[in-house]
Amino acid sequence: MIIPRVPVQHRRLLPEHRLSGPTPWVIAILMMLTLLAAAAGVGLARSANAIGSAIAGRVTVQIVTANPVTRAEQAVALRRAAAAQPFVLSARAVDREELQATLGQWFGSADGDDPVLNSLPLPALVDIDFVGENRRRHMEQLRVLVAAEAPGARIIPHAEWLGPVARLIGSLAWIAGGLVLLMTLASAAVVIMTARAALGTHFATIEMLHLIGATDRQITRLFQRRIAIDTAYGIALGSVVAAAILMLIGWQWAGITSGLAATASLGPTGWALLLALPLLAIALAALTARQTLLAALKKIL
Repeated sequence: MIIPRVPVQHRRLLPEHRLSGPTPWVIAILMMLTLLAAAAGVGLARSANAIGSAIAGRVTVQIVTANPVTRAEQAVALRRAAAAQPFVLSARAVDREELQATLGQWFGSADGDDPVLNSLPLPALVDIDFVGENRRRHMEQLRVLVAAEAPGARIIPHAEWLGPVARLIGSLAWIAGGLVLLMTLASAAVVIMTARAALGTHFATIEMLHLIGATDRQITRLFQRRIAIDTAYGIALGSVVAAAILMLIGWQWAGITSGLAATASLGPTGWALLLALPLLAIALAALTARQTLLAALKKIL
């Protein structure tokens, strides 16, 4: 009697399907949020530095003399006298048309051509940039110069009204960095839970492997490879989605050429960091899985 041979179905110890289980999807979401937070942090940090550098040594002298002719003469004299000083990098008198165009945005007139706006007595403004870092001494010298050329004029350091904005942006950059750290820890926690769950699911198989002579390192490599592949798929998916979002934001951001938003950019260092983050995440996941598996296998037997 011939017994028919039943084909044997081979089943792998761990599933080989791509994006199988919740782990790759959770890692993808965390990776996407990590990259977006990192990009926001880099952009905000660069913006805060740019604003800080721009306002650190700049002041505006506001001449408010009632007589418009005297006001214009004092502005010209102050600009010339300031430009000749060794502590002054540049001095520029703000044109009335430029000031009207700026105020016109608040009055609802795009070009500043508004009868009410034209009738307002606008002050004369002189923007002055200092040389070097000794700005306190430069401020004292400027006060003496202003008192001589334009008595009664007000000196307004840009750091007084833009400094809090720069500090706020810097604080937001630190918060974004903290979010990157928290999401990195969350990703490591997901890898740890995945490794422990895999060991618990295949506990009987692991005991059998131990009985036939398999070492902890051999078993660890088996599980580590599967976890690393799942994690890599999730990181790749999250990175692609984050890249698409950043490209969309960058395309829209390219139209902003003025204001505080124009100072926010990633720069070469920022892009290099974003490109390195997925690779570092894969390495961290593999190392975390390995250490978790080795520590857990030592407790089994």
